[in-house]
Amino acid sequence: MEDRKSLPFTDAVLHEIQRLIDIVPMNIPHYALQDISFRGYTIPKDTIIIPLLHSVLREEKQWETPWSFNPQHFLDQKGNFKKNQAFLPFSAGKRACVGEFLARMELFLILTSLLQRFTFSCPGGPNSVDLSPEYSSFANLPRRYDVIATPRR
Repeated sequence: MEDRKSLPFTDAVLHEIQRLIDIVPMNIPHYALQDISFRGYTIPKDTIIIPLLHSVLREEKQWETPWSFNPQHFLDQKGNFKKNQAFLPFSAGKRACVGEFLARMELFLILTSLLQRFTFSCPGGPNSVDLSPEYSSFANLPRRYDVIATPRR
């Protein structure tokens, strides 16, 4: 995990994959603990609120190219990794995923291990990949692809 600091582009790619794929676009339901005024509307106490994380991960004011894969969203002018407060694939606050740290660590270790050992390609070339998800009732699922993993020597 110490190598993560010296691999800002890899870290940026991982973050951008999570932002763009948006696997669980809706958060778990919450209750309003008190009457809330939000953008001119009143939300009464005990109203069920289902936060739409998708809206934050695609917010045009937060992301230069919200609908495109762009690791530059997480890199500063010098190529160093930078955080973005609108990056919330694991939710936020008290209801944030308790396994977030472990998941981030595993994603980094698995991806870097695979990239060290294999070169990846697809039969139709990179432009044949459709990045739009397949939608289910609860989640955005990645599409199935044929991938060629060629061992590195």
